[in-house]
Amino acid sequence: MVSDKPFAVSDSSQSPRLLDRVRERLRLKHYSLRTETAYLGWIRRFIHFHGKRHPSDLGKAEVEAFLTHLAVERNVAAATQNQALSALLFLYGEVLGMELPWLDEVTRAKKPARLPTVLTLSETAELLAQITDAEMQLVVRLLYGTGMRLLECLRLRVKDLDLARREILVRDGKGGKDRVTMVPERLVPALQARLAARRELHQADLAEGRGEVWLPHALERKYPGAPRAFGWQYVFPAAGFSVDPRSRAVRRHHIDEKRVQRAVRAAAMRAGIAKPVSPHTLRHSFATHLLEGGYDIRTVQELLGHSDVSTTMIYTHVLNKGGRGVRSPLDGLGGGGGSDGAVLREPAAEYRVAA
Repeated sequence: MVSDKPFAVSDSSQSPRLLDRVRERLRLKHYSLRTETAYLGWIRRFIHFHGKRHPSDLGKAEVEAFLTHLAVERNVAAATQNQALSALLFLYGEVLGMELPWLDEVTRAKKPARLPTVLTLSETAELLAQITDAEMQLVVRLLYGTGMRLLECLRLRVKDLDLARREILVRDGKGGKDRVTMVPERLVPALQARLAARRELHQADLAEGRGEVWLPHALERKYPGAPRAFGWQYVFPAAGFSVDPRSRAVRRHHIDEKRVQRAVRAAAMRAGIAKPVSPHTLRHSFATHLLEGGYDIRTVQELLGHSDVSTTMIYTHVLNKGGRGVRSPLDGLGGGGGSDGAVLREPAAEYRVAA
């Protein structure tokens, strides 16, 4: 039977609606805006999928039916299905406070084991040469030269860029971890010019009564002057101002990641690279080229910020030495390919398979 219960916890008109409660809980636990948007979307789809019935009236069968619908009818990826399940786990456990041991038993989709796409050194050089926009060129070269993820690079603050020590402190990376990576020597002059131009832009913003930037985890209340401090400004700011979807404050954010994604795709097409190329491909290439250069895998692990070396080990399978780094026995044969130096020939006609 379809429940008449609204998306509020009780019948009181003062009770917040369910999605508002989810939003408040997500913000209380400092989830990112992207996660908040994704979780709210999945919870909304789950409720509509079951005829707007309240989640407290639904059980294991309804959750599995929704996940099956995503996999079979919507044909979503395993990661997408797992994100939907995580949203429902948050809804029942954190918001509704319901002890549902069966929810932990719902089978998560297994991600297929995929090898990353890696560019050769010549392909990387050609890709970088095809990016003519100065700002995009600096961002893309920084991605390849440091191994940072796209948003790690775009969220880089002035204070975390130490050119004297040739270091970048990557704050709040994947898994909420900080790490240190290098500054490529050849990018130092361009980064110095970028910081000088960034200071001028910040001074102009302050003169107009603006100049504030978003700060994470209520740091704005703890350090009231920090949002207007130069050190907290983004190294790669947006061209204009935007409205914060949470606080409604008007600030200058960092540049949109879609600009970089489009620039990389367009450069790959101009370079004639047939492989699927994205900004993250540069991170894969960074790791692989370091291993090819003889660097220790533990060093590469630290630069990438991997918790487990097994994650970094995947790059040993895509080194530029053939499958699994094994030399083919054919390459050990003398001459033109035969054991006696004879050129390999087509099989005799009588041994060929008929068409």
